[in-house]
Amino acid sequence: MEIIRIPAGIYAANCYLVYDEDTKEGIAIDPGGDVDDIINKIQELDLDIKYIVLTHGHGDHIAGVEGLKDYTNAKIAVHKDDGPMVRDGNKNLSSRMAMGTVEFEPDILLDEGDLIKFGNLSAEVIHTPGHTPGGISLKIGDALFTGDTLFAGSIGRTDFEGSSFESIINSIKTKLITFPDDTRVFPGHGPATTIKREKSYNPFLR
Repeated sequence: MEIIRIPAGIYAANCYLVYDEDTKEGIAIDPGGDVDDIINKIQELDLDIKYIVLTHGHGDHIAGVEGLKDYTNAKIAVHKDDGPMVRDGNKNLSSRMAMGTVEFEPDILLDEGDLIKFGNLSAEVIHTPGHTPGGISLKIGDALFTGDTLFAGSIGRTDFEGSSFESIINSIKTKLITFPDDTRVFPGHGPATTIKREKSYNPFLR
């Protein structure tokens, strides 16, 4: 498994290209803008992107979705509880953000435990609500992609409509930090971390 991080858009949301180095099949997680940069990397690596997977529906993580779908013809996947969000620029907050209103129809509505298969890899969907009702994390091999649920040293904001501090803490404690200490964590913003580091130093989890 290979992982490429591309901080994308004016809010520098982490877009990840995750792919099987043998087949070159991959997924794009959270293309939040700068579609040309993402496409250039896909072309450089000669990747076949099968799915665009969204950890949640906020505008800073979805602004590049339509442009990337136009290029790759990949299927757009989001948790069923955030489906209404990506269809409505007011709900996903893009109408109040600098990129302007973003609205689209997802191809796949995900649920807890779903598997997204590409090449010889599969991404397991873990429903981690709190930042949004349909927030998810993805477990691929020894890596967790946590969106805006868990950051290095912090957690996602819970002051938005539909957010819940109690839910995000419950998601992290019952569904994420239960993974082995050496599990790598790739969040929606900022640097990568590990489960061990967050258990030891994240002030929200101590």
